[in-house]
Amino acid sequence: MMDKNKLRLSISGMSCAGCVSSVEKALQAVAGVSEARVNFAEHTAEISPAVNAEVLIKAVRDAGYDAALMMDDFAEEQKQAEEQQYYRQLWRQTIVAALVGLPLLITSILGYMPGMQTLSLRVFWFVVGLATLGVLIYSGGQFFRGAWKAFRQHNANMDTLIAMGTGSAWVYSMLVVLFPDVVPTLAKHAYFEAACIIIALINFGSALEWRARSKTSVAIKKLIGLQPRTARVVRNGEEVDVDIADVGLQETLRVRPGEKIAVDGIVIEGNSNIDESMISGEPVPVEKKSGDKVVAGTLNNTGTLLYRAEKIGHETVLAQIIEMVRQAQNTKPRIGRLADKVASVFVPTVMIIAVLTFLVWFNVGPGIAYVFETTMTVLIIACPCALGLATPISIMVGVGKAAEFNTLIRNGDALQQSGQLDTIVLDKTGTITRGRPELIEVIAAEGFTEEDILQKAASLESVSEHPLAGAIVSAAKQKGLNLLTPDNFEAIPGQGIEASLSGQQYALGNEHLMRSLQTDTREWRYNAERLSRKAQTAIYLSDSLQIMGMISVADPLKEDSVEAIKRMHQLGLKVVMLTGDLKATAQAIASQVGIDEVLAEVRPKDKYRKISALQEHGRVVGMVGDGINDAPALVQANVGFAIGTGTDVAIESADITLMRGSLHGVADSIAISRATIRNIKQNLFGAFIYNIIGIPVAAGILYPFGGPLLNPMIAGAAMAMSSLTVVMNANRLRRFSVR
Repeated sequence: MMDKNKLRLSISGMSCAGCVSSVEKALQAVAGVSEARVNFAEHTAEISPAVNAEVLIKAVRDAGYDAALMMDDFAEEQKQAEEQQYYRQLWRQTIVAALVGLPLLITSILGYMPGMQTLSLRVFWFVVGLATLGVLIYSGGQFFRGAWKAFRQHNANMDTLIAMGTGSAWVYSMLVVLFPDVVPTLAKHAYFEAACIIIALINFGSALEWRARSKTSVAIKKLIGLQPRTARVVRNGEEVDVDIADVGLQETLRVRPGEKIAVDGIVIEGNSNIDESMISGEPVPVEKKSGDKVVAGTLNNTGTLLYRAEKIGHETVLAQIIEMVRQAQNTKPRIGRLADKVASVFVPTVMIIAVLTFLVWFNVGPGIAYVFETTMTVLIIACPCALGLATPISIMVGVGKAAEFNTLIRNGDALQQSGQLDTIVLDKTGTITRGRPELIEVIAAEGFTEEDILQKAASLESVSEHPLAGAIVSAAKQKGLNLLTPDNFEAIPGQGIEASLSGQQYALGNEHLMRSLQTDTREWRYNAERLSRKAQTAIYLSDSLQIMGMISVADPLKEDSVEAIKRMHQLGLKVVMLTGDLKATAQAIASQVGIDEVLAEVRPKDKYRKISALQEHGRVVGMVGDGINDAPALVQANVGFAIGTGTDVAIESADITLMRGSLHGVADSIAISRATIRNIKQNLFGAFIYNIIGIPVAAGILYPFGGPLLNPMIAGAAMAMSSLTVVMNANRLRRFSVR
C-alpha cells in the first residue's frame, strides 16, 4: 500500500527516455513537490511529498501526456488490465499494417510492382495511398499524436522521428502519384510499403517488448498477491467479512486454518503454526500463542487464532516491504543518469543529423531518391527508447531478484555501490552470532556438584538484568532446579553481582570481581584460558571462603556464518569484525569463522570512526549490524546492511535490509548487484553501439564503398528490435543464481 507521504501516478503516452525527462520536469515544477521520479519501464511516476493529485495530473497533461492516480496496490491490477488491453491493441494495429504493407513489399521484391505510366495505374496507386493513410491513422496514430503533443511543448521525442519518417514517406509517395511530371524521373518510386511495414514492425516490436517487460515486475506482483483482500472481524459479538481497507486499529480479527493473516497484530487467543517464509525466508512454521506477534500476508497452517490489529494499511510490515522494493525500482544509480543526459539531447541531435544528411546527398548524391531514403532511414533507425530502458528495466529485475532472497535494497545507488565493495565490516553479536547467550559448561570444585553450582548461580541471577543472566536462569529451569530468592543483591558494573542466599553470602562474576574480594583464582586460570580460546565467557561462583565453581556462557555462532563469510572471501572481499568484546573473545570468534581482521574493545560511539578510518585508507566499506549502537556506523559506511531481525533504528539507517537475518544475504546482495550493474552496462553498450553504428550507416557513410546497407524498412525492424533486445537481456537476470 502506498506511503501516505507519496503519490503514484500511472503515466501514458511516454515513448522514450526524452519523455521521462519532460514528465519529471513538469511534475517538479508543481509547487510543493520536492522530488518526482518517473519509471519508464513501468510507466509510473512517484511524487513526494503528496500534493494535490489533480494539480499533478494537469501538469502531466499540459506536458502532452496523460496520467491517473494510483490509489493503492490493488490499482496495480487495474493498470495491468489496461496494459493488457493496450497489448491486444498493438497486435491489431500490427496486423492491419502488415495486411496492407506485406503484399506491396512482396510484389516489389519479386519485381511485379506496376509503374505509373497510365492514368489507371496512377488511380491504383492513389487507392493504395489512401489505404496507407488509413494505416497511418489507425496503426500509427499514436506516433503522430505524440509528435504533435511534443511539438506543442517545443519538444521532440521518438514519436517525432517515427512520424517524420513515415509521414514524409507518405507525402512524397502521394506527390509522385499526383504529380508524376513534376517529380524527377529518377525518383518515381512510391514508398507506401515502407511506411506500412515500418509501422507494423515498430508496433510488433512494442508488443514483444511489452510482453517481455511485464515479466520484470514479477517481484512486486508476488508481494501484492500476498495481501489478503478481506478480513474476518469480530464486531458486536459477531464475525463479519469486511474489505481489508475497513479494518480499524485495535479491532479483533479471526483467522482460520489455511487463511492469511490480514493485518499485523498480537494473538489474544488460540494456538497455531504460522508459515512466515515470505518475511523470514525460513521454511519451518513458527508456533504462535497468546501474546505473540503475527504479520500480514503470512499463512496460518493449523489452529484458529483471535488477534488484535496493531498495524494496518501502509504501516504493516508487508506494505513497507512492497514500498521499499517499489522505491528501489523507481530510483536510478549514477550509471543510469548518464543515459538520461544523453537521451535528453538525443532526438534533437538525430534531427540535425537527418537535415545534414539531406543537404549533403542533395548536393553530392546520386539523386533525389537516395537523398530521401537516407534521410528517412536516419529518422527511423534512431532509438532513444533502448537508452531509456537500459537502466530501469535492469534495476527492476535486480531489485526484484534480491527481494526473492529476502533482501530489500533501498535505492539504485545502494545496488550499484554494493558491487564495488572491497571490505565488509561485521558486528559480532546478533550478526555473526545468534545474539542469544547460552550456558555451555558448568565446572564444580571438589565437594560441590554441577547442580549446586547452577542452582546457586541461577538464583543469584534471577533478579539481574544482565544479558548473560537469562541464559543461566533458563538452563536451571530446563533442568528443573528450584531457585532461591536472593537478599542484599548488589550489581557491580563490569564485574558481577553479590547477594546472599539463605543467609550465606555469595559472589558471581569475572576475575576482576574475584580479585577485589581477594579470592584466589590461580587454580582456575587454566579453565578460564581454555574457555576464552573457545569464545566463551568464564563466570566464577564463590562463597566467603573459596571458589565453588565456574560457569561458561557463550553466544553461539549462527549456523551459516562460516559458509557465508567463505562466500564473501570468494567474492574478493576483506572481512573485518567490529565489536566491543574483549580482544581474546573476539579473536576466538574470528578464528572460528575465518575473519581477516579484528577491531575489538570498540565503544559503541566509536564504531563509525573505525569505518571512517578504513575509508580514509581507500577502502569501499559495507557495514553489517543489527543494533541501535550500529546505526551511526551503518550511515557512515558506503553501504549499510541491517539484519532485519534487529532494531527498527538499524533498519532505517541502512541501505539494504537482510530480512532472513543471515549473512548469506550480504553475499547475495553483492552478487546480485554485480550481475545487475553488468547487465546495465551491457544494455547501455548495446544501445550506444546500435546508434553509433546504425545512424552513420543509415546516413550513407558507406556509399563510397558500394552503397547503403540499410533502407527504411530494415531501419524500422532494427529500431523495434533494439528495445526488445534490452528488455530480453534484462530478463536474463531472472535466471541468475547467487550460489
